Amino acid sequence: MKSQRILRSVAAGGLVLGVAFVATTTFAGATSSRDLEPTGHALFVESDAAGANTVQSYTRGTDGSISYVATYQTGGAGAAATGSQADPLASQDGLALVDNGNELIATNPGSNTVSVFSVFGPYLRLIQQISTNGSFPVSISSHHDLVAVLNAGGTGSVTEYRLQWGRLVALNNETRSLGLSNTTPPFFLAGAGQVGYSPNGQFLIATTKASTSSYEVFGVGNNGNLSSNPTITPAANAVPFSFTFDNVGRLVATEASNSSVTTYAIHANGSLGEIGSVSDGQGALCWIAVANGYYYGSNAASGNVSSFAVSTAGVPSLLNATAALTHPGTTDSATSPDGAFLYVESGASGALDSFAVNANGSLSQIETLWNLPKPYEGIAVS
Repeated sequence: MKSQRILRSVAAGGLVLGVAFVATTTFAGATSSRDLEPTGHALFVESDAAGANTVQSYTRGTDGSISYVATYQTGGAGAAATGSQADPLASQDGLALVDNGNELIATNPGSNTVSVFSVFGPYLRLIQQISTNGSFPVSISSHHDLVAVLNAGGTGSVTEYRLQWGRLVALNNETRSLGLSNTTPPFFLAGAGQVGYSPNGQFLIATTKASTSSYEVFGVGNNGNLSSNPTITPAANAVPFSFTFDNVGRLVATEASNSSVTTYAIHANGSLGEIGSVSDGQGALCWIAVANGYYYGSNAASGNVSSFAVSTAGVPSLLNATAALTHPGTTDSATSPDGAFLYVESGASGALDSFAVNANGSLSQIETLWNLPKPYEGIAVS
């Protein structure tokens, strides 16, 4: 609890770095996983620092509060999308837990790699850094032992791997272009935004934001092979950014141009069929997280979180346009595996907010942690 108190009350960066050094030194002296004492649950965020990208780790208490543990080097470099102010990656899932939380994968957009850590509660050990066969990686998804990485720079691409004994092995000839026209680093509104496997593992989906304002869907074969070309469906509203899924596998997506949540059915041929769309009336709804059937969208321009529900027919509805107030430059978010807590980054403010998710979907604030890197993006919760 000492480091938690320091983080909340001391603005001087030197003292915070001193706590990081102590925690990292303690971990470095461990000789086996038993020495790491992985009690409780954890939360991880990514700095995206250009010189040396890092992951910061925290423990999570049963009340949803978090306490700083350590900072870990990824071995790669972060970077910022051109024009971004709050969201250097301009994506969702730039940091991801895979293999039932046994590994954490971080994107290194400045070095075109991802880093794989072994996870011991809140403690990490760097195992591997591997090329993404593209430029400016920003998003990660997994299904069983398959892992996909989204590259947002240049023409955009997805690369697929198999996770074997805690390491990534690139699958032969499993990089697919998204056919975009972009730069490296990409312009933050025009790069690809997220990659994700459908819950049944039959499809791999990527959003293209303002580049083409479309969803590109690849078929996934039994051995993990991707279809040669994607099935492309234009978004109902411009700038499709991120997505999750409802409890029957329908796509629940954010479309930033008018701050909307739109739902889609995924057809057998990979095309998407729009079911419904609703705006929260806020500014730049880009990120989405789900807990117990409620959906929470982060509004970057409004500095708040909106809540939504999805009916049994798949139609979205707005519950509360301002379900929670955060801070300028609200970005990525994640919920705890049990759905009890929501954690929201405000990358432009260097803040991280913790909320309890109530039974009716309303949010109750627990705390705000400050002194995180500015800006930063990427979050994963175990």
